[in-house]
Amino acid sequence: MARDATALLKKVRKIEIRTKALSHQIFAGEYHSAFKGRGMAFSEVREYQYGDDVRNMDWNVTARLRAPYVKVFEEEREMTVVLLVDVSRSGLFGTQARTKREMLAEIAAVLSFSAILNNDKVGALFFSDRVEKFIPPAKGRSHLLHIIREMLELEATSDGTDIGAALRFVTGAIKKKCTVFLLSDMLDADNAGNPRYEDALKVAAGRHDLSVIKVYDARERSLVPVGLLHIKDSETGESSWVNTDSAAVRRAYSRWFEELARKEKHLFNKYRIDNVDIATDEDYVRALMSLFASR
Repeated sequence: MARDATALLKKVRKIEIRTKALSHQIFAGEYHSAFKGRGMAFSEVREYQYGDDVRNMDWNVTARLRAPYVKVFEEEREMTVVLLVDVSRSGLFGTQARTKREMLAEIAAVLSFSAILNNDKVGALFFSDRVEKFIPPAKGRSHLLHIIREMLELEATSDGTDIGAALRFVTGAIKKKCTVFLLSDMLDADNAGNPRYEDALKVAAGRHDLSVIKVYDARERSLVPVGLLHIKDSETGESSWVNTDSAAVRRAYSRWFEELARKEKHLFNKYRIDNVDIATDEDYVRALMSLFASR
């Protein structure tokens, strides 16, 4: 047990050193510019000047001083950031140096450190086909390290994926507009190959500043001709034999992923959601910079 705790602390420390350095050197400025607070907070009152919006009149002060005064607002710089992290079983797939879940955890850590450097609150919701754990937004290094430990250690109680459930939860739990990052492989479709989360996505995007970071493994998008394979769905448990030597089978398999990706992009464009796809063998730094720049 002690060895397990020591190994976990080493993992946490390793990911902290790498991601904290990236956040300091690369992302802090870009994050601040791309995801700065968009609300307006009261600052002061001053005398009315020609051209001021009459909707900002402070009628109490105006009546008391017998001269027109207006309220002055300034942009709120502090934000609340919530990470929706997919911990379903499909995230354990990986044919490169790391699994999808390991990649998701590191990207989430970079975003968390960037938020902390910006003096923002950070919360996290871990989900499978249910909400596995919700850590309410807060500030501070110890809070952030708690989130990172959960990213590395949490074991989902269920295997499946329900992105809609996670989006509905955060929409209900966080009333004030916040910045939400959905980190997932986005493998959540019905039998017809349609994303199952459109309604929840629409509501969440309307209430919050939502961005989607999709992590995938290039090998899962195509089959290699290696003969007859017995494959098992890691989430549903269903298994079958597949003849990978069949060109028709390989085309159908690849076409399913391509069609799902096309439908995802259609939804993101429809609801004006910033998004980026990142492969497990890709340098995510460039991809995240691209996401920030697009904003």
